[in-house]
Amino acid sequence: MSQRPVDKTSLPDLQELNEKYRSGLIGLLGITYTYISADRVEATMPVNEKTCQPFGVLHGGASLALAETIAGVGTLGIIGRDQHAVGQQVSGNHVSVAYLGDTVRAVASLLHKGRSSHVWHVDIFSQTSGKLVSSVQVLYAILQK
Repeated sequence: MSQRPVDKTSLPDLQELNEKYRSGLIGLLGITYTYISADRVEATMPVNEKTCQPFGVLHGGASLALAETIAGVGTLGIIGRDQHAVGQQVSGNHVSVAYLGDTVRAVASLLHKGRSSHVWHVDIFSQTSGKLVSSVQVLYAILQK
Protein backbone atom coordinates (compact mmCIF):
# COMPACT_ATOMS: atom_id res chain seq x y z
CA MET A 1 0.00 0.00 0.00
CA SER A 2 1.41 3.41 -0.92
CA GLN A 3 2.04 6.04 1.69
CA ARG A 4 -0.10 9.10 1.93
CA PRO A 5 1.36 12.55 1.34
CA VAL A 6 2.47 14.13 4.60
CA ASP A 7 0.04 16.66 5.98
CA LYS A 8 1.63 18.90 8.63
CA THR A 9 -1.49 18.47 10.76
CA SER A 10 -0.75 14.71 11.03
CA LEU A 11 2.61 15.32 12.72
CA PRO A 12 2.70 14.98 16.51
CA ASP A 13 2.53 18.12 18.65
CA LEU A 14 5.82 18.82 20.49
CA GLN A 15 4.21 19.42 23.88
CA GLU A 16 2.10 16.27 23.52
CA LEU A 17 5.19 14.24 22.58
CA ASN A 18 7.21 15.53 25.51
CA GLU A 19 4.39 14.76 27.97
CA LYS A 20 3.44 11.36 26.50
CA TYR A 21 6.82 9.70 26.93
CA ARG A 22 7.95 11.04 30.32
CA SER A 23 7.53 7.69 32.10
CA GLY A 24 9.66 5.50 29.81
CA LEU A 25 13.23 5.46 28.54
CA ILE A 26 12.79 8.83 26.86
CA GLY A 27 11.90 10.42 30.20
CA LEU A 28 14.67 8.55 32.02
CA LEU A 29 17.25 9.89 29.55
CA GLY A 30 15.75 13.39 29.73
CA ILE A 31 15.10 13.63 25.98
CA THR A 32 13.08 16.71 25.02
CA TYR A 33 11.76 17.16 21.47
CA THR A 34 12.36 20.68 20.16
CA TYR A 35 11.34 20.52 16.48
CA ILE A 36 9.43 18.19 14.15
CA SER A 37 8.56 18.32 10.46
CA ALA A 38 7.94 15.71 7.78
CA ASP A 39 11.67 15.20 7.15
CA ARG A 40 13.44 16.53 10.24
CA VAL A 41 13.27 16.00 14.01
CA GLU A 42 15.36 17.70 16.70
CA ALA A 43 15.74 17.01 20.40
CA THR A 44 18.05 17.66 23.33
CA MET A 45 19.36 15.37 26.06
CA PRO A 46 21.31 16.27 29.20
CA VAL A 47 24.73 14.76 29.80
CA ASN A 48 24.22 13.71 33.41
CA GLU A 49 24.72 10.75 35.73
CA LYS A 50 21.99 8.83 33.84
CA THR A 51 23.56 9.31 30.40
CA CYS A 52 27.29 9.27 31.26
CA GLN A 53 29.95 6.62 31.46
CA PRO A 54 31.57 6.27 34.92
CA PHE A 55 34.36 8.67 33.91
CA GLY A 56 32.09 11.61 33.07
CA VAL A 57 31.53 11.50 29.31
CA LEU A 58 28.36 10.80 27.35
CA HIS A 59 27.73 7.06 26.99
CA GLY A 60 27.65 5.87 23.37
CA GLY A 61 24.56 3.79 24.12
CA ALA A 62 22.71 6.89 25.30
CA SER A 63 23.66 8.60 22.03
CA LEU A 64 22.30 5.67 20.01
CA ALA A 65 19.10 5.62 22.09
CA LEU A 66 18.66 9.36 21.42
CA ALA A 67 19.19 8.85 17.68
CA GLU A 68 16.79 5.92 17.38
CA THR A 69 14.20 7.75 19.47
CA ILE A 70 14.02 10.86 17.33
CA ALA A 71 14.25 8.97 14.03
CA GLY A 72 11.38 6.79 15.22
CA VAL A 73 9.20 9.78 16.02
CA GLY A 74 9.96 11.14 12.56
CA THR A 75 8.89 7.89 10.93
CA LEU A 76 5.74 7.59 13.03
CA GLY A 77 4.74 11.08 11.91
CA ILE A 78 4.83 10.19 8.20
CA ILE A 79 3.49 6.63 7.94
CA GLY A 80 -0.13 5.70 7.31
CA ARG A 81 -2.58 4.78 10.03
CA ASP A 82 -2.59 1.22 8.70
CA GLN A 83 1.18 0.91 9.22
CA HIS A 84 3.66 0.66 12.07
CA ALA A 85 7.44 0.94 12.19
CA VAL A 86 10.12 -1.18 13.80
CA GLY A 87 13.80 -0.39 14.12
CA GLN A 88 16.03 -2.69 12.09
CA GLN A 89 19.49 -1.20 12.46
CA VAL A 90 21.25 1.57 14.32
CA SER A 91 24.85 2.29 13.40
CA GLY A 92 26.90 5.11 14.83
CA ASN A 93 30.31 6.66 14.93
CA HIS A 94 31.36 8.55 18.04
CA VAL A 95 33.85 11.19 16.95
CA SER A 96 34.09 13.51 19.95
CA VAL A 97 32.93 13.69 23.57
CA ALA A 98 30.36 15.59 25.56
CA TYR A 99 31.19 15.95 29.23
CA LEU A 100 29.08 15.70 32.36
CA GLY A 101 27.04 18.90 32.70
CA ASP A 102 26.72 19.47 28.94
CA THR A 103 23.57 19.06 26.86
CA VAL A 104 23.58 17.44 23.44
CA ARG A 105 21.37 18.42 20.51
CA ALA A 106 20.35 15.78 17.99
CA VAL A 107 19.20 16.54 14.45
CA ALA A 108 17.54 13.74 12.45
CA SER A 109 17.12 14.10 8.69
CA LEU A 110 15.14 11.73 6.49
CA LEU A 111 17.43 10.27 3.80
CA HIS A 112 15.07 7.70 2.28
CA LYS A 113 11.30 7.36 2.44
CA GLY A 114 10.35 4.11 0.77
CA ARG A 115 7.21 1.99 0.95
CA SER A 116 8.84 -0.60 3.21
CA SER A 117 11.74 1.26 4.81
CA HIS A 118 12.90 4.65 6.03
CA VAL A 119 16.51 5.70 6.55
CA TRP A 120 17.38 8.58 8.86
CA HIS A 121 20.70 10.28 9.47
CA VAL A 122 21.18 11.74 12.95
CA ASP A 123 23.96 14.10 14.01
CA ILE A 124 24.48 14.75 17.72
CA PHE A 125 26.28 17.92 18.80
CA SER A 126 27.65 19.21 22.11
CA GLN A 127 25.89 22.45 22.97
CA THR A 128 28.93 23.57 24.98
CA SER A 129 31.59 23.09 22.30
CA GLY A 130 29.41 22.95 19.18
CA LYS A 131 31.39 19.87 18.07
CA LEU A 132 29.89 16.84 16.40
CA VAL A 133 29.79 14.09 19.04
CA SER A 134 28.16 11.23 17.10
CA SER A 135 26.92 10.55 13.59
CA VAL A 136 24.26 7.84 13.42
CA GLN A 137 22.25 6.08 10.72
CA VAL A 138 18.89 4.49 11.62
CA LEU A 139 16.91 2.06 9.45
CA TYR A 140 13.20 1.46 10.08
CA ALA A 141 11.06 -1.25 8.52
CA ILE A 142 7.55 -0.08 7.64
CA LEU A 143 4.99 -2.85 8.18
CA GLN A 144 1.27 -3.18 7.59
CA LYS A 145 -0.85 -3.60 10.72
